Amino acid sequence: MLADHMRRPTVLLLGASLLTACAAPRDGAVPTTPLGRAAHDIVLRSEKIVVSARVTAGATLASILRAQNLAADEAQRLIERAASVFDVRKVRTNQPYRIERAADGALRTFEYEIDGDRFLRVSRSVDRGFEAGVLPIAKTLEAGHVTGVIDRQAPSLVAAMDAAGEAIDLTLALADILGGEIDFSTELQPGDRFDVTVPKQYRDGHTFAGYAPIEAVEFVNAGRMVRAIRFTPEGGQPGYYDQRGNSMKRFFLASPLKFQPVVTSGFTYRRMHPILREFRAHLGVDYRAPEGSPVVAVADGVVLSAGMAGASGRLVHLRHANGFESEYLHLSAIAVRSGQHVRQGELIGRVGSSGLATGAHVDYRLKKNGAFINPVTAHRAMPPGEPVPASQLAAFAAVRDRLFAPARTPAAARVVNPNSSGR
Repeated sequence: MLADHMRRPTVLLLGASLLTACAAPRDGAVPTTPLGRAAHDIVLRSEKIVVSARVTAGATLASILRAQNLAADEAQRLIERAASVFDVRKVRTNQPYRIERAADGALRTFEYEIDGDRFLRVSRSVDRGFEAGVLPIAKTLEAGHVTGVIDRQAPSLVAAMDAAGEAIDLTLALADILGGEIDFSTELQPGDRFDVTVPKQYRDGHTFAGYAPIEAVEFVNAGRMVRAIRFTPEGGQPGYYDQRGNSMKRFFLASPLKFQPVVTSGFTYRRMHPILREFRAHLGVDYRAPEGSPVVAVADGVVLSAGMAGASGRLVHLRHANGFESEYLHLSAIAVRSGQHVRQGELIGRVGSSGLATGAHVDYRLKKNGAFINPVTAHRAMPPGEPVPASQLAAFAAVRDRLFAPARTPAAARVVNPNSSGR
């Protein structure tokens, strides 16, 4: 796999005689010791040369190989072999690569890190040609446990997770799991706290390389505890369930923004329009968020329309099951097309201020059988997904009890079924 030293441009001379090779004379000078005395060691040639660097802006695989003075015909053969397993046009700026050459300059191996999980390797074959493959980056897993508190210094899930020293990826994963139960834009309270069990991935034994799927979550919100456990039913897909085995996934997400939006206007039939300065119905909820923030589909559906819509700006209109439709107004960009099927949580556009708007936000609207309804209250009545099958409840209980030992339970919280109406 790609070594950690690929994080900075460097050229290394490796071999059995590394120390003496590095002291080889230049321009005919007499080799010397660090103290200036004439050296009497025999200077041996390095067995190989390793170049580790990052892709610079505008570079291609061809230009990288050309910079290494690889023969044009040999470079072309390498590129053709690489293209058989990877789209070489997708070589990206700042990604690390590694080239290993023999002492005579012949290329032995070329490696390029595609993403955090895979790398391309092209190596010399026995017939002096090249063989290529896309390989997984070796990682180790270590048990991880993350806790955080919502308070004045960290008033949002993003800020609290950052204060805990964790990356935004974990914030997004947590919001995905609990997004159908907690509206992180409106329902967080000072004193809320979370406890997340999540394995962490490391490369080379020490370089953090991301998170594995969250195993368990305990979130105390306004005095009630919401728990989620990752479990894979036999013959099914992994999912998250509450402590009783009910699915955490609801038909609709609480909002189309994953975290930290601010509600600037609620659902009402009489609102003073901020630009027109007259009372009008506002049949949705305005969420203020930074320009370009991702907007996601609140449920599985089909795109009815996607494009400019007058005062509504860039708008995406989705049709869902059971007579539901959702609309997303004032977007800065649209990521879907008419007729496309989308999944819950899939990116459909980005926050903007297109159309008649005073600032960056998304106006989220929901219809039931053609009539607008309040999205904030509607999601609470949405049915959950399928529970753990009765035949597997014993296996689920064993996983739950292992993940939630008594020592983890916060004393000041009451446990409730998040899919009940006892909010």
